Amino acid sequence: MKDVESIIRIVELNGEDLVKDYSDEIERMLGSKMKSVKRLAESAEDADLYHEYNVSLEFDYYNSMMINTVDEDGNYVELGGEFLLEENEHFNNMPVNMQLSNIQVPTNVYNKDPNILNAIYNSESLNDVYISNFQKDPTLTWQYFGSSFGFFRLYPGIKWTPDSNGVAAFDCRNRNWYIQAATSPKDIIIMVDISGSMKGLKMTIAKHTINTILDTLGENDFVNVIAYTDYVRYVEPCFRGTLVQADLDNREHFKLLVDELHVKGEAKIKNAMKEAFKILNEARVNGQGSMCNQAIMLITDGAMEDFESVFEEFNWPERRVRVFTYLIGREMTFAQNTKWIACNNKGYYTHISTLADVQENVMEYLHVLSRPMVINHDHDIIWTEAYMDTVLFTTKAQSLLLMTSVAMPVFSKKKETLSHGILLGVVGTDIPLMEVMKLAPRYMLGAHGYAFLLNNNGYILAHPDLRPLYKDGKKLKPKPNYNSVDLSEVEWEDTDEMLRTAMVKGETGSMTLSIRASVDKGFRHGADQRPREPDVFGKCIRGRRTYCELDIDPDHRKYTQLQAVVGYLQGKEPDLECDEVLLQQILFDAVVTAPVEAYWNALMLNDGVESGVETAFLGTRSGLMRIMRYAGTETRVAKKFLTPSDKDNLFTIDHFPLWYRLAVENTPGRFFYYPVNDKGMSSC
Repeated sequence: MKDVESIIRIVELNGEDLVKDYSDEIERMLGSKMKSVKRLAESAEDADLYHEYNVSLEFDYYNSMMINTVDEDGNYVELGGEFLLEENEHFNNMPVNMQLSNIQVPTNVYNKDPNILNAIYNSESLNDVYISNFQKDPTLTWQYFGSSFGFFRLYPGIKWTPDSNGVAAFDCRNRNWYIQAATSPKDIIIMVDISGSMKGLKMTIAKHTINTILDTLGENDFVNVIAYTDYVRYVEPCFRGTLVQADLDNREHFKLLVDELHVKGEAKIKNAMKEAFKILNEARVNGQGSMCNQAIMLITDGAMEDFESVFEEFNWPERRVRVFTYLIGREMTFAQNTKWIACNNKGYYTHISTLADVQENVMEYLHVLSRPMVINHDHDIIWTEAYMDTVLFTTKAQSLLLMTSVAMPVFSKKKETLSHGILLGVVGTDIPLMEVMKLAPRYMLGAHGYAFLLNNNGYILAHPDLRPLYKDGKKLKPKPNYNSVDLSEVEWEDTDEMLRTAMVKGETGSMTLSIRASVDKGFRHGADQRPREPDVFGKCIRGRRTYCELDIDPDHRKYTQLQAVVGYLQGKEPDLECDEVLLQQILFDAVVTAPVEAYWNALMLNDGVESGVETAFLGTRSGLMRIMRYAGTETRVAKKFLTPSDKDNLFTIDHFPLWYRLAVENTPGRFFYYPVNDKGMSSC
């Protein structure tokens, strides 16, 4: 066994040391994920570099919707085949294939298209990198490649479940991680024609186009929406003449207002275009907005008067602002005008005649905006905002978790197409934020201490008071939006936003801030009682903490935390990575509290215990508990109290139990009573 004196030595850390240690641990964890994504991007680019496009390529691949499917004759269907799936605890016991990735193709994409086949053929090289990444970092979850052609290569391979209509609506190009990685931050003005000629289906398509554009924006982008006829109308008058951050709240607000638009009058584009250019130019001059790409999205059925003079005055010759045009409806009379505007302002023209055309046509602007980044090979790695998603890529509600994704663009390196700026797709991996928060040394922060994470916009990634829209798979009230909650909304005492500002700027150091802490979800319990002798006896049980990492080596996954700790301390498992400080604390607590056992035993044998006392317990902040039952199951009232399944009363990875918090925040000599989960009362 290891030297007991060295094991139980107490390591005192001050606040700054704690923050630094926590930051270093997070940096190592996230750095490992970034390295994995970089290896995927390099492999995808190298594969494309040496592959010659072949229009007649015949290539079979594992389509995730068709695997293990047989026809009426018992033969595997085309693009199906036998695909071994085994439940894996690391992936929430979902049936997966740890040796192979497979392909998901949306229903609206032809799965035998030559472009698809060639790109899938190229991406097969990622399979070995997926496996290698997972061996190097066993804490990785899903790894994936989203192609610009629409297919999605996922590792480990799974059986994809369509929706109730048999449709695979998932399109990787619509996902936040794809959009953010494919383009740089941008300022967008959406201009929509609401003249009388846009009535009926045209207006319905126009509104859907606006909403789809809004869905391609994120919190690093800025936006405004202008409707025009013979006058200029801001859909939100409060946002007149400015850009607003395209976070979820603002995007949803715009959608509601767009839905209320009605057509009337005659279209006059000139004044509306001037207004859009003025907003973007002022933002650039004043250092506001994204300070990066700028674009105008013009949505119209094409009828327009003289417009060339506007571009001469505001955008030529530099052409800092790209103009994208969307011609709505089946009529092509004015197609030449809308094409001219886009082509002479470094934009892109598309024709949208039906609702089904909207998605594909809107996505084209992302490829145009990505061209400078592709040509310059700016491999920016992005981290998404917090979002609620499933770790299973299915519709199982109970698997919903707060997530973040790290992603990176993949470019074509071929000399003959280098100047074209071709984006091949985006690679990435998901990270449940719960896994990041596990690195926080809660046992060193105290009963009411907590750690939290912010992104560079001041929005919370993880915080005890962050309340998502889903709980136990059920949708709760629609506000607040969990992925655009500012720190100032939960840390109310930071009135001058000193803490928030310092964190957003990446400053280091420490500061003192008074906070309001609620106990037991806002309820306070307790009453002063006369001091009395303790009447508890105990035995040690393990709390639900992570003392040793069991995911790093597959051979260690068979152990429970208790088995791992014993094996580590006895020197039988020296390769285990265990939390030395936590083990020091729990062993110290075990030594210090051991004499209590004899004392409690004497009380029981000699003096007995007071009538009604059923359970006695003692807990320490390291997660050690001593517990004894005085009454048998048949006479016990609080039968479920302090059982391993009772999360509220045991130490877990993310909270101290209420009885512990009530006791430690008050001086000795005071007793508090609170109702337990089932019948009866318990003292602490």
